[in-house]
Amino acid sequence: MTSPLLANILVDTFIQGGIIMWPLLILSLVSIGIVIERTIWFLGARKARSPKTLAQVYAALTRGDKEAAQHHAHHSADPRVRVIAYGLEHAEIDLEVATEIQAEEEVKLGRRFLGALDTIVTLAPLLGLLGTVVGIMHSFQFVGGDQELAVTKVSGGIGEALIATAFGLGIAIFTLIPFNFLTHRVEDLEVELETVGKNVRLLLQKSQNAPQLAEAFETASR
Repeated sequence: MTSPLLANILVDTFIQGGIIMWPLLILSLVSIGIVIERTIWFLGARKARSPKTLAQVYAALTRGDKEAAQHHAHHSADPRVRVIAYGLEHAEIDLEVATEIQAEEEVKLGRRFLGALDTIVTLAPLLGLLGTVVGIMHSFQFVGGDQELAVTKVSGGIGEALIATAFGLGIAIFTLIPFNFLTHRVEDLEVELETVGKNVRLLLQKSQNAPQLAEAFETASR
C-alpha cells in the first residue's frame, strides 16, 4: 500500500511543478540512458584489455620484429594494441602520425555522448529556474484580490514553482557525478594511448640503432 501512495505523491508533485517538468523528465531519462550506455562501453573496453598481447607486441618490437608484432596485434580488441597495429600498418609512411590518428579515434569513442551529459548538467538547472519564474509570475496574478485568498494562493503557487528548480538541480547533481567520473576515465585512456605510441616509437628506434651501435663498438675495439 505504501508503493501506490508514494507513486501518487510523486505524480502529484510532478504535475504541480508545471509544464516545464516534462522537458526536465526527458533530460533525466536521456541522462540515465547515456550513463548506462557509457558504463557498459567502459566495462566492455576494460574486459577487452589484454596485457599479455601488449607484452608480446612490445617483446617483438624490442627484437625489431615488426611482422611478429603485427601478428600479435592483429584483430585485438584492446584499444592500446589497436593503436600499435594501425601504427605498424602505416609505419612506412609515418608511424607517429598513424599512432596519433588511431589514438584520437579511440578517445573519440570514449568521449561519445559526454558532450550531451555536459549540456544536461548546465541546461537542467536553467530549465528548473525558468519553471520557477513562470510559476511565480502566475502566482502574483492573484495579488490585488481578496487579501487572505491572495496570500494563500501566492504562497502555495511559489511552493509549487520551486518544485521545478529542485527537480532541475537534482538532475544536474546526479548527472555531474558520473560525468566527472567518465571524463576522468577518458583522460586516463588518452594518456595511456599516448604512452603506448611513444613506447612503440622508442622500441623501434632502439631496435634500429642496436646494430649500428654494435658495429661502432666492434670498430672501436679493433
